[in-house]
Amino acid sequence: MGAFKKVLIANRGEIAIRVMRTCREMGIQTVAVFSEADQKAMHIRFADEAYCIGAPSSSDSYLRMDRILEVCKKTGADAVHPGYGFLSENAAFAKLLAANNIELIGPSAASMEMMGDKIASKQAVEKFGVPLVPGINEAIRDENEALQIAKDIGFPVLVKASAGGGGKGMRIVNEASEFLSALKTAKSEAKSAFGDDSVFIEKYVDGPRHIEFQILADKHGNIFHLFERECSIQRRHQKLVEEAPSSILTPELREKMGTAAVNVARACNYHGAGTVEFLVSSSGEFYFLEMNTRLQVEHPVTECITGLDLVKEQILVAQGGKLEWKQEEIKMHGHSVELRICAEDPWNNFLPSTGILTHYERPQGPGIRVDDCMEPGAEIPIYYDNMLAKLIAWGENRELAIQRLRRAIAEFKITGIETTLAFGEFVLSHSDFIQGNFDTHFIAKNFKPDTMQPAELDDTELEAIASSAVYFFKNNQAKTPSKPVSESENSWIKNRKKYFN
Repeated sequence: MGAFKKVLIANRGEIAIRVMRTCREMGIQTVAVFSEADQKAMHIRFADEAYCIGAPSSSDSYLRMDRILEVCKKTGADAVHPGYGFLSENAAFAKLLAANNIELIGPSAASMEMMGDKIASKQAVEKFGVPLVPGINEAIRDENEALQIAKDIGFPVLVKASAGGGGKGMRIVNEASEFLSALKTAKSEAKSAFGDDSVFIEKYVDGPRHIEFQILADKHGNIFHLFERECSIQRRHQKLVEEAPSSILTPELREKMGTAAVNVARACNYHGAGTVEFLVSSSGEFYFLEMNTRLQVEHPVTECITGLDLVKEQILVAQGGKLEWKQEEIKMHGHSVELRICAEDPWNNFLPSTGILTHYERPQGPGIRVDDCMEPGAEIPIYYDNMLAKLIAWGENRELAIQRLRRAIAEFKITGIETTLAFGEFVLSHSDFIQGNFDTHFIAKNFKPDTMQPAELDDTELEAIASSAVYFFKNNQAKTPSKPVSESENSWIKNRKKYFN
């Protein structure tokens, strides 16, 4: 296949703009699709062409394969970039595009199907010697037999859905008396979320680190890893702070895990960009968790330490290009940390926040990157993921990267809604994070909003509240129900200035 002339981006938000930027640099025209809720979204203006494909809900728009295909044909798009989420790991979508001679900028449907099924993926990678968490790699069929297996493995155990992710259909079971109830709950949740109630059992790894390896492979059998990302700062199995490289990997462990990640890709005949996720125990053993057959939200930290544009590499691979590298030629440079800025209130159990951005000012300066899709006056819809932006910092070492990210958080001004900016400041200021002494339970162990007291506001912060309130009043008094503006604005400043004990 030759070079693409036009690419449709089957997504929205910051990732749509991120892909369009690379396409623009490569001289490729772009096509945006959008829902009725996104008629004023930035990604529409950023594209060369844009088409509405349905009502606000994802099921009526961004998940409508037929309408996306229709736009592809109408515009003459050579390829589709799915971003992450929505249809990015949908094998049926990959097959539909292939049947219509449209290239998916991603892996084959067969690779998606194998890695999308946690049981099938474990069975496949086991043949390549990839370490697995002790457990069973087949769906549970008999409850009593499953209970005996759990006893043999030893509690605590983890009951996990074979399909899907994000913590759905997953239950930690600490003792035998809880097992059958947890099993039924997990199966019911998995059926509701994924249409498949298949679950399996594995040993629960206590105090693990969540470390993933970026993979890049072409259609000629060349597979490389681009080092690791540390993704242990999570809440409800959703990552909030990521960094590259990990502070705990030795060169020897990095080489072993990198080799295992390449073997995972080899096990499913992979091509494109993908991510192999591992759990690393407190004693240093690592185990295959799953493979994400798409671009990750946190891919910028890998780009920062390798100097590679992963979207560009995805496109080149999809065009049939060959990766002319050797593994030892790929080097790490410095350190990078990313904060996901989500529209939610960390001081209220991360409750989602909706509304209108009354003030939005990005940070700048050395080593700072912002991937976003926001501007003043933008409305945060209730229909989609609530991530507003990704704030990324790079430095020659981890200490400088953290310092730069903290500085950028202080400079980032967002009012009108609650965000995770203050939470990011909390994480980056915590001694355990600074020392690299944390695991996936960091938030549960350390983040206690009810015990944290706000500091007094200085003149600069009071001025920001006042100016934001004036903006809000002028631009929204005719279309927004009356409410005390100071409540939202004050909350933003107050939470940014928490004392972190």
